[in-house]
Amino acid sequence: MKKNFKRKVLKNGLTVVFEKRDIPVVSMAFAVRSGGINESIDEKGISHFIEHMLYKGTKNRSSRQIAEEIERKGGEINGFTSEDLTAFYCKLPSKHAKVGLDVLTDIMKNSLFLEKELEKERKVIFEEIKMRKDNPQIYVSDKIQNLLYETPFGSDLIGTYKSMNSINRNKILERFEEVYVPENMILCVVGDCDFNKIVNFCEKNFEKKKVKNNSFKIIKKNLSKVEKREGINQANLILAFHSPLAKNEKSYAAEVLMTLMAGGMSSRLFHEIREERNLAYGIKGHTNISKNYSYSIIYVGTTKDKVKKVKELILEEFHKVSKELDENELNQVKEQLIGNHQISMEDSQTQMINLLLTEIESNASKFYDFEKKISEVKLIDVKKLASKVKGKNYSFFALIPK
Repeated sequence: MKKNFKRKVLKNGLTVVFEKRDIPVVSMAFAVRSGGINESIDEKGISHFIEHMLYKGTKNRSSRQIAEEIERKGGEINGFTSEDLTAFYCKLPSKHAKVGLDVLTDIMKNSLFLEKELEKERKVIFEEIKMRKDNPQIYVSDKIQNLLYETPFGSDLIGTYKSMNSINRNKILERFEEVYVPENMILCVVGDCDFNKIVNFCEKNFEKKKVKNNSFKIIKKNLSKVEKREGINQANLILAFHSPLAKNEKSYAAEVLMTLMAGGMSSRLFHEIREERNLAYGIKGHTNISKNYSYSIIYVGTTKDKVKKVKELILEEFHKVSKELDENELNQVKEQLIGNHQISMEDSQTQMINLLLTEIESNASKFYDFEKKISEVKLIDVKKLASKVKGKNYSFFALIPK
């Protein structure tokens, strides 16, 4: 796929990332290099709030027209906010690529942030906060970051009732004008399009402006907490630990380790906890890797009285890996991870997000080095990383029935 890849930083500062495909579908996204990592505790949730507001109307289109122009062409439109970026994307037939570019450009440049729409959307986000709290699996995933990092980074990305109530139109406009400028933006396109036409479009439609992006020190910690709640029947738990940053070559060892531990039905923890002991239905694991932070998590849903046992089994399995892992098992897991990587590239929208995330970390072209980097992971590095998951070197959160 790398032969079909192009990347260019324009004179106005905007970065264009492109992968050519022959099928008649295109996925495209504008993203800004700003998210939860750039927020103080008092403004937590402002990036996510802006994401919502960019679909609420522009100088040229109502919120309904924004959706209709994409969906009536057979496409879909959405957005997401992470710690590192805020993105706005659509997927549609490639013959309508210009429509997608027009609509996304309009919301990036001409959103109105009307007071009445802002107050309506604030209520929507309050419902989203409730939804995340009511879903135990999502809730524990949100809360584990609180136990891995000090505030403000350790606070919930979506914000709190207090912070959301303090964010007014002036604050949103100020942040928007500081952050949503070409120098801080990426356009990622995957599909059957003309790269030069995309570049020309962006050069004509965006003017160079100075970016101002806040940054806050990320302070790591390791804490454990158990929370009780009425009205639930299952205990949900997460064990997490800090792992190497994206700029560290050993971050690939962390990906191998997590695939080995909880990457599907063949993983060690799935076999030990579910198949051998029948203690859980859901066992999942993944690594969040960024240039600024990185941590790995193991999630398990089990019964209340088995939480302690499951935690012990997870820690025991990390210890076993640090002592017993051999080259044969390592190579099997590498092959699995490389295969998963190849399958993820099949869908243009997933690939678009893959390239965006890699661009945020360093340069999107490095995405295509993944297979080589995984192949080069050394046995000793995986075992060393596993050996560190003990004592006070991990965080643990459990939500259990009262």
